[in-house]
Amino acid sequence: MGRGYQNATCLEGALKIKEVSYMHSEGILAGELKHGPLALIDENMPVILIMTRDSLYPKVQSAYEQVTARKGKPIIIANTGDENVASNDCHKIWVPQTVDCLQGLLTIIPLQLLSYHLAVLAGVDVDCPRNLAKSVTVE
Repeated sequence: MGRGYQNATCLEGALKIKEVSYMHSEGILAGELKHGPLALIDENMPVILIMTRDSLYPKVQSAYEQVTARKGKPIIIANTGDENVASNDCHKIWVPQTVDCLQGLLTIIPLQLLSYHLAVLAGVDVDCPRNLAKSVTVE
């Protein structure tokens, strides 16, 4: 879950999890929580929240509060040294901070690693994912 540039990162991370581990995953725009996804949140629903320091940070913080108010325990991907996130009682993954339009390049790495490790734990052959073409054909 993320906003702004990080929404695209969420979509790509969810796609990688589906492609590699065959587990259902959705990238959700944090501002759209009240339009359905929030109904699914409880202590058993895995949530990954990207909270990088950008102009939308306060709005993502609001999404965090909505998730935790429903007993959700999000895993937060945040910029190294973010004191606000450091004080939260949840798992954190730290990534370096860069300019907003490039932040996704750093933020996607933990999601790629997560998809890899989920697949390995599930016994999936990560070197040969099923039904994935290595090229796109144009007709």
